[in-house]
Amino acid sequence: MELFSAFTPRRLRRYRQISQTLVRYGFGFLVQRARPRRLAARRQPPEPPPARYLVQALEALGPTFVKLGQALSTRPDVVPPEFVNELARLQDNVAPFPGDLARELIEAELGAPLGQLFASFEEAPLAAASLAQVHAATLVDGAEVVVKVQRPGIEEVIATDLDILRDLARLAEEQFPELELYDLPSLVEEFAHTLRGELDFRREGHNADRFRRNFADSPRLYIPRVYWQWSTRRVLTLERIRGIKIDDLEALEAAGLDRHRLALHATEIVMQEVFDDGFFHADPHPGNLFALPDEVIAALDFGMVGRLARPLREQMVPLFTAVVRRDTGAMVEQLLRLSMVGGGVDQAGLRHDLEWLLGKYAGRPLGEIRAHEILEEAMPIAFRRRLRLPNDLWLLSRMLGMLEGLGLKLDPAFDPFAVAGPYAERFVREMLSPAAMAQRSAASARDWAHLLLELPTTVPALVGQLQRGDVSVGMEVRGAEGPLALLDLLTLRLVLGMLVAVLIVAAALFLRPLIVPGAWWGWALVGVGGVALLGLLGGILWTLRR
Repeated sequence: MELFSAFTPRRLRRYRQISQTLVRYGFGFLVQRARPRRLAARRQPPEPPPARYLVQALEALGPTFVKLGQALSTRPDVVPPEFVNELARLQDNVAPFPGDLARELIEAELGAPLGQLFASFEEAPLAAASLAQVHAATLVDGAEVVVKVQRPGIEEVIATDLDILRDLARLAEEQFPELELYDLPSLVEEFAHTLRGELDFRREGHNADRFRRNFADSPRLYIPRVYWQWSTRRVLTLERIRGIKIDDLEALEAAGLDRHRLALHATEIVMQEVFDDGFFHADPHPGNLFALPDEVIAALDFGMVGRLARPLREQMVPLFTAVVRRDTGAMVEQLLRLSMVGGGVDQAGLRHDLEWLLGKYAGRPLGEIRAHEILEEAMPIAFRRRLRLPNDLWLLSRMLGMLEGLGLKLDPAFDPFAVAGPYAERFVREMLSPAAMAQRSAASARDWAHLLLELPTTVPALVGQLQRGDVSVGMEVRGAEGPLALLDLLTLRLVLGMLVAVLIVAAALFLRPLIVPGAWWGWALVGVGGVALLGLLGGILWTLRR
């Protein structure tokens, strides 16, 4: 495989810098192993240096690698636990760039002199990070805002680094065959997609608008307004929030704010995000949360969010039920259904690990169970057994750990499980309601109807492939009385299966007036007639099934 095509002086300099940095922090054996096979040393590589050295190396390599480390800190299925804990401590604080450069970029993006855009603008930034920095400003109408400005030249830097990471991912799989299991190129592409999204500040603004809509009727959460007239892909202008950092306990006490109510509100916000909205703030560290009067919480920084589609949330319910029942067999079975357990995994070993983990907490009151402790003990299991959880679920687990830590700091006696219980119960009731079950049945019926409609074209194509020898079918049947009996049995089962599909469609038509307001009740008559007729034919065929 040809690697490192399209070399440029910039990329060559960056490769040299990466190699020198890895050697400086004790990862020189990786550079040696990354040479072409004919030049690579054959001796066993030394033990890797401590995980904190990797964090220091990533910080030295700049924003792309800092973001990569932060992304890997949410993937305990890929990174060993000791590295996950260190990577989670990566800081995204860098020296600010000059205010006159920020001024130039804002004017170029918004197409007007700064004096026409803002009544005042502070060139000294409030905060600086690897991708952008934030300046305080005032609009002409007197509104206080903060202006997030992208770091000049950062897109070119990240584009170069992402190309290098793609090369390194392919080379790593070539030199380290044991890494093929993790599909490093796909991980890099997923990371590249996320990072490019963070470079488009409009995405963050739309995330903020979505949170505001979701919590429009909630008195617990305040989302700053987005000033779209002063926002572009590289500039984001938001309402300025003046509050108390939520973990500044002395300031909270001085302001007379109730810390228990703050912990309660923070937990209720997250429960709504998870169970009701399926859209959550994935980075709710204390620097992004501020306390306002009446224990209202203001949230900032919406660049990192998680999404939980309703089907995924519904599929997680049986898994949670199995956890509560301590049924490790059912847990493994549900993980398989969710495609979280890959092929070749030692299922008996996985069950043993889960039994150990659940047994450790058996009999303990919920108030004594700490989510972050369970997560820390589950990470080695996920890594050792190669569990493949969706990235949003890892983000959710990390977010819940942050929430728990914040709640305990605000109120050491706070029990988040007591708050979560009613939300979970309501979600299960809604999931099992007749209307929800009818909707799922109707969706399944549509899928079956689509399949049946495709059969007239799919079956001849499949037969043609069989005749041309493009498809080979192997079958081993024990206990059949002969080829004709087998054919007869298979034909009857196929017809029965098709009848079941049509019955589902007919039942969906019958249920349509109950689901869709104003639907024509003639559908119900068609459904009833279809169910009766096909039920009769199905009963006849069932008696002949042998």
